Amino acid sequence: MRTYALLAVLAVSQVTAPAAFGAEGLAKVFDDQVSTVEREVLGLAQKMPADKYDFAPTSPGTFTGVRTYALQVRHIATYIYRIAASVSGEKAPVEIGPTDNGPDTLKTKDQIIDYFKGALAFAHKAMGTLNEKNMFDQVPSPFGRGTMTRIAAAAFLGQHSYDHYGQMVVYSRMNGVIPGGGAPPAGKGKEK
Repeated sequence: MRTYALLAVLAVSQVTAPAAFGAEGLAKVFDDQVSTVEREVLGLAQKMPADKYDFAPTSPGTFTGVRTYALQVRHIATYIYRIAASVSGEKAPVEIGPTDNGPDTLKTKDQIIDYFKGALAFAHKAMGTLNEKNMFDQVPSPFGRGTMTRIAAAAFLGQHSYDHYGQMVVYSRMNGVIPGGGAPPAGKGKEK
């Protein structure tokens, strides 16, 4: 009985939720998600010093083969491009390469930040294409296999970005960089 009740609630929410968002509201919900990634993830990528972009933890065995900080940022941006392409139906405006980490030509912090900013601009544009009529259309999966609904692809942008943002936070803190506005560590930054 609980299963049927849950299915009924989900079915009703699928029909009524879009109406609650309004014509532009659905696109705004997902564009706001992109804005949050822009503020938090890009913000942290910008805070990390350029000379720390090649950093990866080196504890014996535990971190073997993990991405460097630069590769984390490139990876997130690459998937933002891929997700935005699926949502909008447009080809990414830059070459993102065949790997999950974007083009190997991206070497410096400035190049990587520009790539990330481009991905976010493309994502903002893509989210603006979402509406009640197309949100359940099947689109190519950003992961290269099969299809998914346009809205599912859009929703994955934040989930994937924050999965890797968590790793960026660890790397940043290991290098003395505090995410966000961040209060100074206890006993530091205060004048007596």
